[in-house]
Amino acid sequence: MGHRKKHAPRHGSLAYLPRKRAKNIKGRIRNWFDYSNEINFLGFAGFKAGMTHITYIEDQKTSPYHGKELMKPITLIEVPPLLLIGVRIYNEDDYGKYVVGEIFTKEINDYLLRKINIPNLDTYNYNDIKEKLINQINQTSEIRGIFQTQPYKTSLPRKKPDIIEIKVNSIKNPLKEFNFTLDHLGKEIRARDILTEGELIDVVAVSKGKGFQGPVKRFGIKLLTRKNSKIQRGVACIGPWHPARVLYTVPRPGQLGFHQRTEYHKRIMQIGENEEEINPKGGLINYGKIKGDYLLLLGSVPGTKKRLIRLRKTIRPLKAFIVKSPEITFISRESQQRK
Repeated sequence: MGHRKKHAPRHGSLAYLPRKRAKNIKGRIRNWFDYSNEINFLGFAGFKAGMTHITYIEDQKTSPYHGKELMKPITLIEVPPLLLIGVRIYNEDDYGKYVVGEIFTKEINDYLLRKINIPNLDTYNYNDIKEKLINQINQTSEIRGIFQTQPYKTSLPRKKPDIIEIKVNSIKNPLKEFNFTLDHLGKEIRARDILTEGELIDVVAVSKGKGFQGPVKRFGIKLLTRKNSKIQRGVACIGPWHPARVLYTVPRPGQLGFHQRTEYHKRIMQIGENEEEINPKGGLINYGKIKGDYLLLLGSVPGTKKRLIRLRKTIRPLKAFIVKSPEITFISRESQQRK
């Protein structure tokens, strides 16, 4: 009888619960971290375009490779400017945060009408709404911007935008933060206005969906021997007679992938504007060519190509990490079609 391969654990049995499909494909950010005394937005969003590799000089003194040239994989994320279409105010009481109100810009484009029903701009009294919101701002108020993505400025085959919320960095003065967002209402915000080269950010995205899978692929359990039982790709014993139920710790078949995941400390290697410096020959497979602003993130990112990727100022800052623009010596632009 030949040797049967044993599968090593891949996903960790109970790292995430529940293992079900994400509610929204664009992801959700539940927590934000106020990082400085500067008023600015705490995140951005882009579209995953693909991967390539670079060589760069390691500049972190805490790394054993400090001063050496390294070759690492990077993820390309196209980041067209976001449109600030509204401002939302949250107050907080004993039961948590609640929405006080919101104010929208009158400069609405036709693409947004594909997504939401906007207020009647003819009867929309901007100044009255602004005064009402200012009167309701207190020290617990949290200001967030309502943004519209612009996928029609990329190679994506769609025009309908995504609507996302991004918190404003708090300096303990909600009125100043509110006025800051009003100054940018109706304007485009670029990635370079919020993010800096060399800093660490968190990435929030929905992973690749793999459908309904068995426990071997889903949890990495071992294959049973050929004559052991009626099954080979299953759990030998799902539990005792009593308690008369299957415990949640037992690996079972079910949904694999299409889960929301957050990855911490992804370093921004470059914020680029000239797409000719990054596009490989023939474009990126299953994406096309990058047409505008882009980010190079060190390492991989959850999700498929064309999927919306949420970027956030890291909520776990590293004290020993030095933020500075890395020295990139080479970016691979080799054809991904092997031509």
